[in-house]
Amino acid sequence: MSKTTTSADRDATGAKGDRDTTGAQDEVGELGAAGAQLSTAPLDDAAGPVPGPNMPALGVIGWIRWFWRQLTSMRVALLLLLLLSLGSIPGSLIPQENPDALKVEDFKAAHTTLGPLYDKLGLFHVYSSVWFSAIYILLFVSLIGCIVPRTWQFVGQLRGRPPAAPKRLTRLPAYTTWRTEATPDEVHEAARHLLKQRRFRAHETGGSVAAEKGYLREAGNLMFHVALIVMLIAFAAGQLFKSEGGKLIMEGDGFSNTLTQYDDFKSGSLFDTENLAPFSFRLDRFEGTYENSGPERGTARTYKAHVTYSEGAHGPEKKKAIEVNKPLEVDGSKVYLIGHGYAPTVTVRDGKGKVVQRVSVPLLPIDSMGTATGAIKILDGYRNKDGKKEQLGFNAFFVPTFAGEGNGQMFSQFPAPFNPRLALSAYHGSLGVDSGVPQNVYQLDTRKMKKFKDAKGELLKKRLKIGETLKLPNGAGSITFDKELKQWASFQISQEPGSKWALGGAIAAIAGLAGSLFISRRRVWVRATAGADGVTVVEMAGLGRSESAKVPEELGVLAAALHETAPSAPDADTDPDTGSDTDTAAESTEAGAEAEAGADADSKTPSDPDPTPDVVPAEGAEK
Repeated sequence: MSKTTTSADRDATGAKGDRDTTGAQDEVGELGAAGAQLSTAPLDDAAGPVPGPNMPALGVIGWIRWFWRQLTSMRVALLLLLLLSLGSIPGSLIPQENPDALKVEDFKAAHTTLGPLYDKLGLFHVYSSVWFSAIYILLFVSLIGCIVPRTWQFVGQLRGRPPAAPKRLTRLPAYTTWRTEATPDEVHEAARHLLKQRRFRAHETGGSVAAEKGYLREAGNLMFHVALIVMLIAFAAGQLFKSEGGKLIMEGDGFSNTLTQYDDFKSGSLFDTENLAPFSFRLDRFEGTYENSGPERGTARTYKAHVTYSEGAHGPEKKKAIEVNKPLEVDGSKVYLIGHGYAPTVTVRDGKGKVVQRVSVPLLPIDSMGTATGAIKILDGYRNKDGKKEQLGFNAFFVPTFAGEGNGQMFSQFPAPFNPRLALSAYHGSLGVDSGVPQNVYQLDTRKMKKFKDAKGELLKKRLKIGETLKLPNGAGSITFDKELKQWASFQISQEPGSKWALGGAIAAIAGLAGSLFISRRRVWVRATAGADGVTVVEMAGLGRSESAKVPEELGVLAAALHETAPSAPDADTDPDTGSDTDTAAESTEAGAEAEAGADADSKTPSDPDPTPDVVPAEGAEK
């Protein structure tokens, strides 16, 4: 029959003397190689010796080694990763010079105390600051210093074999034993075959079968850290070699991917503008439909830019509908749809009725309903009533759906052009475009301009329906809101060379982390020895990297499977818990029949024709 007990039970029945009193350290020492190298983590000796009055100083080399051990420890790598995450927060909350220098200047003007302080700390250019770069580089070095030695150690473990069983399997967290009539060689052969079927790496050594499983745990751990390095490299390459620009295009107009075509453009420090992908596209039309009623009234239902594009200088034309989060991809570049608006068409005439200019002017939306503002600038071709050249400027305010007179302020009620209105205020003089100072095309600089005045002496302004005209005073001309109302779309053209590597690294990091968390590294040993009475004693034990209920459960399944090949012997004359004969008194001829019967009653349990061994966690697991 079989019987499984804990280490505490064995101590109570006489094995207490076998246990050292020094505790867990002696217990680990007894396991030897069997309990070692279940992980590639190095021993935690990074703190090193502390110089004292009776200990010599570490010296320069000693301190360098100490610093290197600290830097390449996993806890420092995690700390640096945390610092990198915390350092990214200001880059998200505070305006950055690289994307938008104007917002930085506005922030400094509005915060006269915080502005200079943030500037000294490099918070307006976080990702290129010295302190952020230092954290980034130290994290990179720390991860490499962690991975390289652990990788070589893991490769050595893969090339090696599971270690032999320790002397006393009873010290392991999961343990079971029984007696069988099969020979030790038959038990070992059956155990090795069974363990290999269960995908264990098994071999026979030192009079026992040693098996190990769960190498993917360490492989996942290493893959996670390698993936972090790949992500760091990808992000660095993306920042150094990226390019990003914006372009506003009206229906019927086109774009060629050259530097001069961009409205705004920024790139990494190592990007070469000659590396811009050669392609072009034309905005054929913009398609937008919106929810007409309900709480989501005005929400876009269809939001597409239909374009015709071609790769290279003479590539064939192809058609594509660009949607939000569905960019056009051409030769490594992505064209994103990021905005939409209207471009009212106006006709400007001079005092003699001659058409000076007919132009469609894009206006920038200021809300989700299409309310937009901008400026109409007439630079050339206009002469005043005295025949002198002048420039005209109009502040413009547009709504695609006007609520009507007396229904509140002039704001749009719906983003579709159901009842468009164009409000204008007029100026004349010099727009200042010849001064060499760059201007915002959507704002009117009136410092060198004069107002057109109405009959009351106020600034001349008027709301126009489609087809209506604003006449300028004293025969200065007119401006007409034409029937043609064009739409425009704004695009972002990006080249991000490290994006695919970063995505691959993120996926690999998640997969590696899942493997390191859910896969258990464990070992199983099977030892079969012939007893004094010729019956084989089978011992099975399991050890995991960390205490887990799965180790005893798995050992129980394996023991049950092996028990079918090597079933329990009909009778057991020795107690495997203590290793001593329980029938010594019964076998003594001097004790007689009564003593034998009494010993049998105290030490044996009722006979079981085919008992299956049960696995009970040993003392190590109970702790």
